[in-house]
Amino acid sequence: MAKAATGRKTGAKKKAAAKKPVAAATEKKAVAAATEKKAAAAATEKKPVVPAMTAAAKKPAAKKPATAKPTAKAKAKPAAAAKKAATPKSQPAKAKPATAKAKAKTAAPAKKPAAPARKTATAKRAAAPRKTSAKLASKAGPQVFTVSHLNEADFKADGLRPYARYRDLGIAAATQGLCQAHVIRLVPPCTDEVRKRHLHEPELQLIYVLKGWIKNEFEGHGEQLMKAGTCWLQPPGIKHTVLDYSDDCEMLEIIVPADFKTIEL
Repeated sequence: MAKAATGRKTGAKKKAAAKKPVAAATEKKAVAAATEKKAAAAATEKKPVVPAMTAAAKKPAAKKPATAKPTAKAKAKPAAAAKKAATPKSQPAKAKPATAKAKAKTAAPAKKPAAPARKTATAKRAAAPRKTSAKLASKAGPQVFTVSHLNEADFKADGLRPYARYRDLGIAAATQGLCQAHVIRLVPPCTDEVRKRHLHEPELQLIYVLKGWIKNEFEGHGEQLMKAGTCWLQPPGIKHTVLDYSDDCEMLEIIVPADFKTIEL
């Protein structure tokens, strides 16, 4: 019995001895944790109490405007000013080379003497008579509307040429004698009486061939064959001769004024 009790005691001792290292480790951990807590508490006590920030204080401070770095030109200006200050006043500044504009300004006064000549030319132009549009020498009263329709009975032998029949278009009466317009039918054959050389003295004489043809000779222009569709203008006083015409020759003639002179040569 004594041996058994001794064995039990020894087993209990061994168990107690095995538990001691575990308890020691637990105690060390507890001591370390307590130490850390104390250190944290001490650190908290040492920190100064920071007052609560107001809304104004929370706003970030305005950034100072960045000062512009002096450029090469800005650096050059003080240097140039320093050079000017260092240069004595008695020394004359170097003359700049004359530019094209400066040359033009210098040359400008030379043009001033030419102004009188221009004024003289202007005065001459003002004194010269201005060219005006041509005006009729003939005078007439107010014009009235008129119309003329084709009527064979209107062709009469009461005109300038005995070898022609005239259809008066009523223009002389409507213009108070300012203008004459008629259709001329030449009566065949063309005789020596027709071929007499002559001239007219109106302000305007225009002829247009409606049918057939007529051959004339004009001073300075020779023979001219006028056919249907041909129009010509006879200047006042031009000498001319009717050489020949077709049996069906018909012309429109417009003359200003209605009354004019015809001279046989």
